[in-house]
Amino acid sequence: MIKPIPFIDLQAQKNRLNHKITNRVSDVLKHGQFIMGPEVVELEKKLEDFTGARYAVTCGSGTDALILALMAYNIGPGDVVFCPSFTFPATAEAIAILGAEPYFVDVESDTFNISIKSLEQGIKEINDKNQLKNKAIIAVDLYGLPADYDRLINLSKENNMVLIADAAQSFGAKHNNKNVGAIADITCVSFFPAKPLGCYGDGGVVLTDNLEIKDKLSSLRAHGKGKSKYEIDYIGLNSRLDTIQAAILLAKLEDFKWEFHQRNLIAEKYSLALKNITNVPEIPKGFKSIWAQYTIKVDNREYIQNSLKEKNIPSIVYYPIPMHLQPAYKKYYRKPLINSEELSKVVLSLPMYPDMTEEIQDYIITNLMVIL
Repeated sequence: MIKPIPFIDLQAQKNRLNHKITNRVSDVLKHGQFIMGPEVVELEKKLEDFTGARYAVTCGSGTDALILALMAYNIGPGDVVFCPSFTFPATAEAIAILGAEPYFVDVESDTFNISIKSLEQGIKEINDKNQLKNKAIIAVDLYGLPADYDRLINLSKENNMVLIADAAQSFGAKHNNKNVGAIADITCVSFFPAKPLGCYGDGGVVLTDNLEIKDKLSSLRAHGKGKSKYEIDYIGLNSRLDTIQAAILLAKLEDFKWEFHQRNLIAEKYSLALKNITNVPEIPKGFKSIWAQYTIKVDNREYIQNSLKEKNIPSIVYYPIPMHLQPAYKKYYRKPLINSEELSKVVLSLPMYPDMTEEIQDYIITNLMVIL
C-alpha cells in the first residue's frame, strides 16, 4: 500500500511553481500596495487576453462574482433567475441573497449540465403565471465542462433574459473554439485554491464584453464608488481581490496551458481504462473540459468509497443533495427533478490534478478495476 494520495495536490503544484510564486509575492511585499496594486491590473489584462473577453473585473470570491453580476443587471425582488439544482450552494445563494427567486431546473444525466428542456418548461411556467419576471439564466459548467451555450444563447435572446455563466469550475475550457469567459453575456469565475486556476485564499473575476456593465462592476466591488472614493453611485460590496492573491494567480497562469494539457491526458487515461466497467464522463463534440473533477457514476457508491479509502485513495461526492431538496431552499421547491436526484446518489469524483504521476494514476485505476 502506498502513502495516502491527495485528492488535489496543491503542494506538488507549489513546489513546481515555487520560484515564480516567491518572486511575484516578493514584489508585492516590496511595493506595499496590498489592495488594488499593479498586479491586480496586470492580472485583469492577462485574463482578458487569455479568455478573449473585452473586460475582466476581479473580486473577492467566486460567490461575490455571481452576486456582482446579478447586481450589475439590477436583478432583485420580483425577478426569477433559473439555475440547475445539481450545483454548489453559491449559485442559488447569490440569487436569493439579492431578494430574487431561484427557479431550480434539472440537468442532463450525461453531461451533468443544465437541461434545455427543463429550462424551457420553467420559463413557460413563469410566463403563464405572469406574476414574476423571467430575468436571467445561470448556467453552471459542472466538473469543468461548458454548458450547451449555443442553445442557451438562443433561448436567452428569445426570452430577453441575461445569460450568466457560472464558470467556477470551467476556467480554461472551450466551447466551439471559444474560451469560457467570452461566450455568455457575463461569466463568473472562482479562484478558490482547489479550482483549475486557484489562488491561496478566496478570489474571483467577472468577465464581460459590455463596457457599461464593466464600469458598474468596478464600482460595485468597491462599495459602489463614483469618481472619487467618497462619492457613492450604488449600494455595493467590499469585494476587491488582494494584490498578493493576484500575484499568485499571475505566477500560476504562466503554466496554465500545460496544466490544461495534463488534466486532459489524465482524464483520457481514466476513461480509456474504465469505460468498459463503469459510466465515465462524456464530452460532446465541439467541447473541451478543464476537468476540475473527474466524475464517474456508480451504483454501489458507499462500498466503492470505503474500498478506495482502505487503499489510501480519496474520493468525493459532488453533490449529495440537490439544491431543491436543501432545507434552506424548500420554499422554492416546485416539482421533482429526476436527473438531479438520481445523480446525487451515484456520482463519485476521483483524484484529479495536473501533477499526478503515472504511478499514482495507475495505482488508482488498478484498484478501481478490482473494486468495480
